[in-house]
Amino acid sequence: MILVEHQRLATSGARAVVPFVLAGTHYLIVPQLAVDVPGTPAHMNGGDSDTGAPIYRWEQGRWVHDGVLPLSGGEDAEFFTLGGESYLVTAGVRSGHGPYRYNIDQVLYKWTSGSWAPIQTFAAFAAKQWHFFRVGRRAFLALAQGVALGHIEATNPRTSRIYEWNGLQFADFQTLEGMWGYNWESFEIAGQSFLAYADHVGKSVLLAWNGSSFSPLQSFSEKGGRGFRYFTAEGKHYLAFANIQGDSTLYRWGGKEFFPCQTLSGPGGREFCVVRTKSDLYVLQANFIQGEPSAPRTNLMSRIFKWTDRRLVLVEEFPTAGATDAAAFSVDGVLYVAVSNSLTVDVRFRTDTIIYRFNG
Repeated sequence: MILVEHQRLATSGARAVVPFVLAGTHYLIVPQLAVDVPGTPAHMNGGDSDTGAPIYRWEQGRWVHDGVLPLSGGEDAEFFTLGGESYLVTAGVRSGHGPYRYNIDQVLYKWTSGSWAPIQTFAAFAAKQWHFFRVGRRAFLALAQGVALGHIEATNPRTSRIYEWNGLQFADFQTLEGMWGYNWESFEIAGQSFLAYADHVGKSVLLAWNGSSFSPLQSFSEKGGRGFRYFTAEGKHYLAFANIQGDSTLYRWGGKEFFPCQTLSGPGGREFCVVRTKSDLYVLQANFIQGEPSAPRTNLMSRIFKWTDRRLVLVEEFPTAGATDAAAFSVDGVLYVAVSNSLTVDVRFRTDTIIYRFNG
């Protein structure tokens, strides 16, 4: 077994797992979409959104509860450092317990005097994911957001966008066309900076930095985009693309754009996690649901691929319950992977996030 269960965390509708290190201590924050409301019908888009995001601290080989960060309809959190300071920014898709409010502010926190202090808010609409990245000496925050349903009206800015740090705060920099954004990935090839963006109802695209902004370079799908993950292997550049409605595919850089080189799975893909050991490269694929939101199949097998003979070879599958994210972390020389599960077989939110020891 490559994954060996190490610990379970009692989470509800977990949408991301974000490990980070602060002042030499390891932490894990788990954004949660919702908690179950007794006596109400099961639905993957139901529940009470006002959940909070639990934070755990690593202590004597296990995660222990360390507090809760305010977050409604939690989808994501991003930890980063800037100018010697530590920051957390959170993404929540909605608040309330029906009718839901999708036009809500997103919060940037700064670590100050031993706690997370809010320092900036962003007017957002159905926020899904933040991504911090740099281009040279410039620092950016990208927000994937939006939902394209007729009964949900946007009063805040509705499309995905990019902000730039101006020395005091993050300011508007660039707006994308994406109407139902999910995910970002940034990377550099031969000195050129790229930003990949996944969208559910529009094109999932690769953007290239032109010196003053990000311009479209390549499209990957017309709909169903969930996530990208970049990695290098044997001197080549690769980009894995997860599509919840179609094939999840591995692409290889050809010098000017990426070309498909391998199909990884059919529908259901949500996220990838790259795990490097001393001698090998692995890619975990977290599979979320198959079918329509009204009747989803959540008990899918997620996948572990190993880089072998210039391709990703499936070496293990493991059961997940509406898996949404996976993240690798190392403590005292031991490699672990955290996997967030969000939905049970009967479409309830209360299901564990699982910490595995990675034995690759």
